Amino acid sequence: MRNIGRRNVAAMRICGKVSSGLGRAHIFMAQSHYQEQFKRILGKTAWPGTLNLEVSGDDFVNNIALRNLVGIDSKDAAEELKAAAEQVEVSALDPVRVEGFLRDGVSFGGATAFLAEIHTPEVVPCAVLIPDLTRHVDVVEIISEVFLREELNVEDGDDVLVIVNP
Repeated sequence: MRNIGRRNVAAMRICGKVSSGLGRAHIFMAQSHYQEQFKRILGKTAWPGTLNLEVSGDDFVNNIALRNLVGIDSKDAAEELKAAAEQVEVSALDPVRVEGFLRDGVSFGGATAFLAEIHTPEVVPCAVLIPDLTRHVDVVEIISEVFLREELNVEDGDDVLVIVNP
């Protein structure tokens, strides 16, 4: 059966521009509770940091669609982008829950990951990570076993293509 008016995707394309984050991801990414879960997702532990990609246009819409799939509000996004995201077919995508935890009275929030690949001349395995609590709706966070800025030889403003796998 075909869904009229919906874009069907087997995999999702997200292209964004590399941007510097707040420099705090390593605090969270280095936690052993997270690393155990990242190892299950990636097959190896993750580099203690994220590659941030600023997205716009259809790529922003795709990010909103991922957020919608896992129940994360995109209230700061424009209404027309949220409406467009409702038309993106995401049922083939497989979210993986990353559980939060409490350590020494400090709460570390949960997240959701989607297996993905970065496409450069070679393919680099990674995951799109959507934290339960985040300030930036137009930023996609990418985790990998390698330091992606170095592996990809990218800097702020460079374009990076991510394919989210079903």
